[in-house]
Amino acid sequence: MQLDTAPTAAPTPNPARTSAVQRLFGGLPRQFWIVALGTLVNRMGGVVVPFLVFFLGSRGVSEDATGYIVAALGVGGLAGSVVGGWLADRVGARSALIFGLLAVPAALGVLYVMPSAILLGVAAILVGLAGRLFPPAAGALVARSVSGERRTRAFMLVHWAVNIGVALGAGFAGFFAARGYWLLFVIDGASSVVFAVIIALGIKRETVRTAVPTGKTGGYGVVLRDKLMLAYIGLAFAAETVYALSEYALPLAIRVDGLSPAVYGVTAVVNAVLVVVLQPVIYPLTVKFGRLRTLGLSYVLVGVGVAATGLASSAWTYAATVAVWTVGEVFGGIVAGGIAADMAPAEAQGRYQGAMQWVSSLTRLAAPLLATALFGPALWWLTAAAGIGGALVLARLGGKFKARLAAA
Repeated sequence: MQLDTAPTAAPTPNPARTSAVQRLFGGLPRQFWIVALGTLVNRMGGVVVPFLVFFLGSRGVSEDATGYIVAALGVGGLAGSVVGGWLADRVGARSALIFGLLAVPAALGVLYVMPSAILLGVAAILVGLAGRLFPPAAGALVARSVSGERRTRAFMLVHWAVNIGVALGAGFAGFFAARGYWLLFVIDGASSVVFAVIIALGIKRETVRTAVPTGKTGGYGVVLRDKLMLAYIGLAFAAETVYALSEYALPLAIRVDGLSPAVYGVTAVVNAVLVVVLQPVIYPLTVKFGRLRTLGLSYVLVGVGVAATGLASSAWTYAATVAVWTVGEVFGGIVAGGIAADMAPAEAQGRYQGAMQWVSSLTRLAAPLLATALFGPALWWLTAAAGIGGALVLARLGGKFKARLAAA
């Protein structure tokens, strides 16, 4: 009798569990995980800007001056997005990321010590600029480390890390603010330094894939000549402006209804929890649904959800409207970043990411103006029209987008 000497096979893991985890986290390179980890740390520590109004109040800055200083922050962000994207393609995404991150604590230090409203406004421009210098480089590093379906998944996970970090940071920021605003500045600056150290130690210069030699990069003409990308930027601007109204028009509506600020706190918790919980759950569905249809659905849900704010009158109805546009936010967060990366030529990833960051910065200036000028039924009808109209335009251009993305 011949004995079977083959080794005994190892127990087979649960296929369903393994495949679910693998579909979400598998096949992504070390470089991506380093950027994702640093992003999580950085967003957990990003606590100065959310409490900037309270910090300025503690310095005796008037309400009018506070508005100008917050606007100055947005102006700096516009400049930082453009410079950061160009720098990522010019000197390399790794170097640009480290430089931008180290600029943040320096700018925060300047803001903290400024003695007057005018100087605080100047410092706010620097903070806004520094805070937007590094995201295009981080996006370029992610885009250059993966391609195809993995790129979509990578940008989705970065968006997820951002929301987890913001949710965790919000949980302890108020506690530290009560013990002195200087502590918020220390935490915020330290989180950027930690991110820079993670990148410096985790990603060696020679492992970063670049498509063009350093110093051969042009300007933003490559983006401006790309008509399809300009259409995508226009759609993103409309969608993100509607979403940004949740930061301005929503609390204003709650105040007008005579409800407590705690109601706005409840809506913030609903948004954060739903994003963190739903994003990994919904991702497999969007793979089957298709990126463009997912993005169109995102436009509709965000537009209609924010518009429904005009119908709300209690804590529960406000929470219900937030749930609607939060699902839209999740859909958009899963696919939008990967689409922008696939639209970009390999040698211009930084500038394309910078253009998208610029749009995000611009919406933070446009939304408060829009909310102030049109608050009421006109604003809610406009947001619904923008969401539905954006989806229709995307569907109209769907063939061109599909051809472009298929070639990525």
